[in-house]
Order: sequence, then structure tokens, then C-alpha cells
Amino acid sequence: MSGLSGRFLQSIRLQTLRKDRCAAVRHPPAYPLRAVLALCLLFALAAPAGAAPVAGVVFVVIDGDTVLFKPDHYSPGSRAFLKLRLADLDAPETDQPYGEAATRALSALVMNQRVEVDTVAIDAYGRSLARIRAGTVEVNRELVRRGFAWTSTRGGNRHDISALQREAQRERIGLWQDAAPTPPWVWRRQQPGDR
Repeated sequence: MSGLSGRFLQSIRLQTLRKDRCAAVRHPPAYPLRAVLALCLLFALAAPAGAAPVAGVVFVVIDGDTVLFKPDHYSPGSRAFLKLRLADLDAPETDQPYGEAATRALSALVMNQRVEVDTVAIDAYGRSLARIRAGTVEVNRELVRRGFAWTSTRGGNRHDISALQREAQRERIGLWQDAAPTPPWVWRRQQPGDR
């Protein structure tokens, strides 16, 4: 759980102890803590990840794995557009070899196109991690198949997309034309300043 959740739970525990001054300080009641944990779990399950796919248009391609998306329908309390990071992959940074090619490949697939977005998580920067479908094309898988991104299966067991990367490597297409292309996570660490 995040630090915020930990502080919230600690606050609830202290409030319970203050109410029950006669109770032993070393053994706070378990019920309020369980109730808070249940609420935290309920909020986690109610997150947008796993919700029904949302239709709309990609109107900006930022780089090889990040786009701005305008959903067809949004409520006044929600955003008019979303910043989406493609799930299951990591494309080269724009300033590294094949970065511009990855951006062009993603643009060709989704720019000004009607797409369906399936949000799978929210990252530390507040971006929606999503899988995008343009017509019958699964965009995330297609970028890996064309050799414009590395697979990133930290969020789950995605053997299917890993097989696409192995095939691109075998065929030496896209960034795999280089004998030892530098992964974007290594490239970012080597660059001066914060990224």
C-alpha cells in the first residue's frame, strides 16, 4: 500500500485508542482496522482499471508509447482527454536510436483514428496504462511485432507479447537490426538530469 494509506490506517488506529483510553494501549481493537482495510480493498477494486473499453480518438502522439486520447463521452467532472501510456511495452525514447521511428509507427496506427482503450492500471505519474485497439489491430502488440518496442510484462504474465518480441529479434526488424540495442530504461539512467 502507499504511504498515504499507511498514514491513514495509523490515524484510524490512534483515534480508536483515544476513544478507548481504558483499553490496553498495546492491543488496539482489531475491528476498526479490519473495516479500514476492507474499505481500502473496495476502493482499489473500484479503480478504472478493468473497466469496459472506452471509445474515442487519439489526437496527439507524444512518443512511441504515450498518446493523448479524447473519449467520445465524458462527464463534466472528468477530464476532456486522457494521457495514455501503452501497457505491456516500453518504446525507445525520442532522442535515442529508433525513438523517432517508434513515434512514427505509433502515429501511423492511431493518429486521428477512432480507437478503443482498455485501461489496465494507473502508473505513478497518473497516466492510464492501457491497451489500444484500432479496428482489428491490437496496437500494443503490433508495435512489439514490428520491432519498435521492448515488452514490459511487469504487470502480468504476457507470454503472447513476449513471443512477438522474440520473433522480431529473430527476423532482425525495427530496433532489432542493431546487434545490441539499448533498452529505454537503461538509456534513461544514462542521460544527464532527471527524466
